[in-house]
Amino acid sequence: MTVTASGYDLKKNELYETEAWATEALLKYFPVRGYNVWESAAGNHKMADVLRANGAEVYTSDIETYYREHDEIFDFLSDRDDYEVYDSIVTNPPYGKQNRTAVKFAEKALARCAGNVALLLTAKFDSGKTRKHLFADNPRFLAKIVLVDRISWEGNGQTGTEDHAWYVWGPKPLFPAPARLLYAERPA
Repeated sequence: MTVTASGYDLKKNELYETEAWATEALLKYFPVRGYNVWESAAGNHKMADVLRANGAEVYTSDIETYYREHDEIFDFLSDRDDYEVYDSIVTNPPYGKQNRTAVKFAEKALARCAGNVALLLTAKFDSGKTRKHLFADNPRFLAKIVLVDRISWEGNGQTGTEDHAWYVWGPKPLFPAPARLLYAERPA
């Protein structure tokens, strides 16, 4: 999760809950009102609550229940193909060692959703050549929204050492267009 060693133990299933402002930063550029959104690593629904408050119909799933019940227990990385089709997938997935789990999550999300996909990942996630298929070679890649403020994963106001960004893919375009680089910050 971090470039330098953190003072925190890794949480079970990498349950790091996203502060509301970080989800709002995505919605500033990609509104969800009227969309049917799958929050596929829902944790305790912090992101799902923000999506709902902004007009989305949200379906929640995760590999287990924490404090809040999900619509379904679903291992997103499984080969299950009995899932509903949604307009969008929006989530903060587990990253795994060297972001390998996050890569699998991105690949599954793009395979499972022909609409919009937005994943909250490390700001340098798009830098690896092994991920070129997700970005430079992917006509669906629309934007990177860099969060210029760091997220407090513990909910105590203390931030980690890693920067984060939203990566957004859309439906396959008729004509190629360059991806956009956008910036968002925590409201004052």
